[in-house]
Amino acid sequence: MARSSRPSGAITVVAPTLALVALVGLWWALSAVAGVESWILPGPGEVARRAVDLLSQQWMWRRIGVTAGEAFLGCVVGAAVALPMSWAIYKSRVFQAAVEPFLGATQAIPAIALAPLLVLWIGYGLAAVVALCALMVFFPILVSTVLGLRHLDQEVLEAAELDGASGWVMARTMEIPLASPSILAGLRNGFTLSVTGAVVGEMVMGGTGLGAVLNQQRVNMDTAGMFVTIGILCTLAMGVYAAIYRIERRRRLAGAPS
Repeated sequence: MARSSRPSGAITVVAPTLALVALVGLWWALSAVAGVESWILPGPGEVARRAVDLLSQQWMWRRIGVTAGEAFLGCVVGAAVALPMSWAIYKSRVFQAAVEPFLGATQAIPAIALAPLLVLWIGYGLAAVVALCALMVFFPILVSTVLGLRHLDQEVLEAAELDGASGWVMARTMEIPLASPSILAGLRNGFTLSVTGAVVGEMVMGGTGLGAVLNQQRVNMDTAGMFVTIGILCTLAMGVYAAIYRIERRRRLAGAPS
């Protein structure tokens, strides 16, 4: 049997821990031994003290909640458009031929370039930020889902058709469950991009989340605070990524032959 290329067991904990220790050690050496000024590169200790200070403030948790909510809403809206369109591309060759040439072009437009247009069309604030997040997550969810549907085991589907499954019954009992790993993979990547979209949107189109915090910290030259805010954003994205991956892995194990 072929071995899985994915690491497992203690190595999944030990390897990233060692990498983190090495990274923090290099960081400390650059900030302390190399004599880089703290306003350019604050040391780990300074950033840790600033993190304790910021995370003890209720307003910071409210800002985290705002950005997380915008990212979640954007991902939901993007998925609500991408998933039905993926299904239409999978089922209809005419629709596929009509839209596929334009899908790649949408990814050539930087998110920051769309922000001024969204401000003109929607205005400042929550709706514009959510729309930007949705635009950013739409393509990765669409592509991942279409690929998953196209690579379904046709023999299994044909056997289900012989048993009388068709239409919505086929989709609900066979096609969607079999494609769920690809759908969840798209959602994993989509939420990560949605966090980025929320921050970019707040910095350009206004908002009260972590993007606004980063703007203010930049103005105040609070480099340690910027490190903390960026770390919170990374933690938020990684937390959701890991949670969706666990769901995906559980479904994969549940569907594996005993």
